[in-house]
Amino acid sequence: MYKLRRTTTLIALAALVLSVFGAAAAVADERSDKILANLKLQFQQLRDLDVTMGEITPSGFEGLDQGSFTVQTPRGPQPQKFFVSADDTQLFMTSDPFDVSKSKADIDAQLADEAKAQAEAAAHRKEELAAASSGLPVRGNPDAKVTIVEFSDFQCPYCARGATTVDEVLEKYGSDVKVVFKHFPLDFHPWARPAAIAAHCAGQQKGEAFWALHDKYFANQKEITPDNVLAKTKEFLAGTGIDMAAWATCAEDKESDKYKAADATVSADMALGQKHGVSGTPGFFVNGRFVNGAQPLTAFEPLIAEAKND
Repeated sequence: MYKLRRTTTLIALAALVLSVFGAAAAVADERSDKILANLKLQFQQLRDLDVTMGEITPSGFEGLDQGSFTVQTPRGPQPQKFFVSADDTQLFMTSDPFDVSKSKADIDAQLADEAKAQAEAAAHRKEELAAASSGLPVRGNPDAKVTIVEFSDFQCPYCARGATTVDEVLEKYGSDVKVVFKHFPLDFHPWARPAAIAAHCAGQQKGEAFWALHDKYFANQKEITPDNVLAKTKEFLAGTGIDMAAWATCAEDKESDKYKAADATVSADMALGQKHGVSGTPGFFVNGRFVNGAQPLTAFEPLIAEAKND
């Protein structure tokens, strides 16, 4: 009987230990999940990555724990260590400390509010960009539901790379997408602005002439100089069928009203881009959502998918 009572007691004690251990593990997991949610709130680039939290343990310093998380990247796993206060109000990495005490529910609510605000801002940008793009040459399906407005500089090598990505977008999405070009010639690119004016003047006559210049400028960037840009432009326009005398008045005669209007249009394009966050080139808006820089096709795919479902 004694042995039976002893065995029963040991079983109960073991169950209690396991219960306590399980509860502690659950609390630790909850804390790790909360800290990870706060990290993703603080560092937006983590939101779409595979991130695994490591164990959080006492650091040896009073009130301070240590932990780590690992980000899976194409180059392999990238670990990152951190220290965190026991109350989670301060997490220390390489930057200033920040609070990781927000609950996951609070974070989800904040992210939902941010997503709603971003969607409303994108809708407003979409309308404003559409109004400013009316009548401009279009590549792709003019009636497509998804519009990509590109702010670009014909002399910029990154813009040439961006133009290649746009070609990939059009090849993949066909009739689902249309592309509109807005001018953003940077001051330190000396032939970019005269090229922008020349392309605008050509596009006023024929959309095909604009896109011919667009392609030729990017394909021949290394051959074009401030001194030969207009001569090269005339070569590129050969066979487009536009009225070259009318084009010359618009693109070359700086005293003409046509030239002044074209120059003002380029300035207006730049002001519009700056208003919506473009500070360098290229910059793209997919139904109003910003894609900054010469990004690969994969940066456009989720935005196009979302825009198709709007």
